[in-house]
Amino acid sequence: MDTKLHLSVSPHIHCGNSTSKVMLDVIIALLPATVAGVIIFGFSSIGVIAVTVLAAMISEFIFNKIVKKKQTVGDLSAVVTGLLLALNLPANIPLWQAAVGAVFAIIIVKCLFGGIGNNLVNPAITARVFMLVAFGSMTKAAFPIDSASSATPLVELAEGKAVSLTDLFLGNIGGAIGETCALALLIGGIYLLVRKVITWQIPLCFIGTVFVLSLLLEGFDFSLALSQILSGGLFIGAFFMATDYVTSPSTPWGKVIFGIGAGIVTVLIRFYGNYPEGVSFAILLMNVLNPYIEKWTPRKLFGGEKK
Repeated sequence: MDTKLHLSVSPHIHCGNSTSKVMLDVIIALLPATVAGVIIFGFSSIGVIAVTVLAAMISEFIFNKIVKKKQTVGDLSAVVTGLLLALNLPANIPLWQAAVGAVFAIIIVKCLFGGIGNNLVNPAITARVFMLVAFGSMTKAAFPIDSASSATPLVELAEGKAVSLTDLFLGNIGGAIGETCALALLIGGIYLLVRKVITWQIPLCFIGTVFVLSLLLEGFDFSLALSQILSGGLFIGAFFMATDYVTSPSTPWGKVIFGIGAGIVTVLIRFYGNYPEGVSFAILLMNVLNPYIEKWTPRKLFGGEKK
């Protein structure tokens, strides 16, 4: 007798997206920040980007060969990890350190946990924190070719100095390769939103929370509050790393909680911690809390009763 009823797990309708298509969209969205970083910090940026991307791809290829897994380099996730890591590094970092960071991101954070879809934390952001702790050079930010400044905007803000909002928006400041030009990151973030690769909840709640809390702590000085959201890795973190499908909530309210929580932790570290920047640590902490956020904000099952 022929089977009349076929049972299978969701999804039952495919939207046509694939991992490689999503990753390609992320790469396209990162291009403005990548180009801006090369223009601002010079051709040394290209070396860092090339090393991290190649090291990430080769690491994944070799790991899959050793454990005899299906090759996943073609899904472009390793490229995205390598590119994101590079954009979070200063242009003057030794290339061997950049390579070590990429290998750590792919092998330790991603592959040993089962590959894409199984990692507990974002590989790029975790590798950056690892490098911050392991290598002292990570704290020595690069500066624009024509810049006379010797301190990053967050350091200057912590010292009570004023920072030009125009320089912050256009990226004429010291920092990591891809985090300085807010305009380029905003263009990339809007592209991801338009393409529906990400949703608005995490970026808006993350950036909005940092702005509101900074406004309160800075005595309702809008200029200083704007300087806080345009400085450091907030934009690249909010749009490109906090929104990682695997390590962030899948529900709308879960994303709101995730974004607000990351914003609170960022502000606490910036204003009261030993590091001038807190975005990386904030995202990493919220990644760890993500399974609990998912339990607190479950989706209603079709046909099920609301508890």
